[in-house]
Amino acid sequence: MTVSLPLVFVLGFFAWGAVKFLGVRTWIVVLIALFGFWLSHTFVAPAIESGTRSGVDVINGSHD
Repeated sequence: MTVSLPLVFVLGFFAWGAVKFLGVRTWIVVLIALFGFWLSHTFVAPAIESGTRSGVDVINGSHD
């Protein structure tokens, strides 16, 4: 069975769990999200995308 969820939903779930159960402050979660959006518009973005795709391929067990 294959379940397809948007990454934003998964990350939101983990952020909610961190705030609820680990005591992480909400402003820290917002700051990390904003930093991620800023980082995606820099020269580092292709490396982040490549690393993310490689990680997803490893988890899914699909290799080219």
